[in-house]
Amino acid sequence: MSIAELILFAVALSADAFAVSVCKGLSTGKTTLKESCICGTWFGGFQALMPLLGYLLGSTFARFITSVDHWVALVLLVLIGGNMIRESFSEEEEKVNNSYGFMNMLTMAVATSIDALAIGVAFAVEYENINIWLSISVIGATTFLLSAIGVKVGSTVGARFGKKATFIGGVVLILIGLKIILEAYGLINLPF
Repeated sequence: MSIAELILFAVALSADAFAVSVCKGLSTGKTTLKESCICGTWFGGFQALMPLLGYLLGSTFARFITSVDHWVALVLLVLIGGNMIRESFSEEEEKVNNSYGFMNMLTMAVATSIDALAIGVAFAVEYENINIWLSISVIGATTFLLSAIGVKVGSTVGARFGKKATFIGGVVLILIGLKIILEAYGLINLPF
């Protein structure tokens, strides 16, 4: 996996966390650097942990599915991306508690990182020589940064970026899935 593709994965996976962080900033009102860092740490930490767990799980079963691994990756990415796009068009407003307490942050961090578990499985079955430690570091750091920024954006600008970020993240994941399947059949060979 190229660094450009890894960064695309990281930004796309961060979209949900960014959207929730924006809502968090909205619900809090005036925020501090500490609150931005708390949000970034929770979301970034779980966005790094879940792909690692998915990778370990996928590595265990990879030898059983190597002949269809590109289809597994495509299906996972399209399902995750499609769900993100669907969420971006939802009329339902996300209600976010303004607490930065343990249980509230744990719940939101797990909820926004479930899709990263599936990405970890896709990493294991599709990318033979992936450096999982680099991958989860980039994903975690990107999510930390975007979540911390999201809290500040939410407290100052408003919620208009949350749904757009989720939509773009979903589209990016679907495009990566299509790239994987097209490369598997030799139809394209992109440098990233």
